[in-house]
Amino acid sequence: MRILVGTDAWRPQVNGVVRTLTTMLPEVEKLGHRVTVVSPDLFASLPCPFYSEIRLALGVGRRLDALVEEARPDAIHLATEGPIGYALRRWCLRRGRRFTTAYHTRFPEYLAARYVMPARLTYALLRRFHAPAAAIMVATETMRGALKGRGFGNLRHWGRGVDPALFHPAARDDGIGFPRPIFLSVGRIAREKNLPAFLGLDLPGSKLVVGEGPQLESLRRQFPAAHFLGRVEHGALARLYASADVFVFPSRTDTFGLVLLEALASGTPVGAFPVPGPLDVIGDSEAGVLDQDLRRAALRALDISRAECRRHALEFTWAECAQQFIDQLSPDL
Repeated sequence: MRILVGTDAWRPQVNGVVRTLTTMLPEVEKLGHRVTVVSPDLFASLPCPFYSEIRLALGVGRRLDALVEEARPDAIHLATEGPIGYALRRWCLRRGRRFTTAYHTRFPEYLAARYVMPARLTYALLRRFHAPAAAIMVATETMRGALKGRGFGNLRHWGRGVDPALFHPAARDDGIGFPRPIFLSVGRIAREKNLPAFLGLDLPGSKLVVGEGPQLESLRRQFPAAHFLGRVEHGALARLYASADVFVFPSRTDTFGLVLLEALASGTPVGAFPVPGPLDVIGDSEAGVLDQDLRRAALRALDISRAECRRHALEFTWAECAQQFIDQLSPDL
């Protein structure tokens, strides 16, 4: 098939949506399909007011006809609910073209955490956006149940994967230079990630935080004993994952949490709250501890077999993710 993907999240952004698309779409092409991405780098743009790393594309409608005509897509997928997603949605509805969407980000909870808009209003807008889709792809069964309870329909499962060659226990550095045990968190440093729930814990050893975001400087001042390492990528990130003793995931608002799989593939057990994302990734496996008491979860995770973490992570592959994506598309063939 010829597949067109419209997304408002794209390089050089670093987030789960970008990681998912940039890792999975090459796997889709390996299956013999041709993919065209309509992304913000094709347009003039400005920063999103509450998430400056995201660029909001300007004047999408004026160029969209030419972009779609050039791609001649058999299937159209809207990855995000931003200007590109809305413009492509309008294009499809006007021409009677089928399309699919994905629910990557819990914007209602994010906006409510920033006191921008009540979650019920954001959910109403999102229901309207996704309602005409032939399928809404969601990463976990827990998230599918939550969205169904809020009136979303046509929900289909589309999982995630991990690169087991990059994130590997062999990257571990026992002399990494921080007192052990090392408790690590990786992700955007923003209010919705709930990092104070981790940084405020009474834990032995060291707390390491990888990532950038609007709360970075304030949390540095508030928690001077923690080590904020900024943006770390590729091999250096793999080394940190494998060298940590526990990966602590304090977020209550993620739809999945790719970082969970990256930690597990590195042999590092997870301590997290029992919420969507951790519930689906960890489940009833022995690769992590889920507890409403995050300190207890982090400390109990120290006793988990690192080999079991690796084994569990290998059940999640990008090849399977790509095939699920293809299976859920609604092509005009």
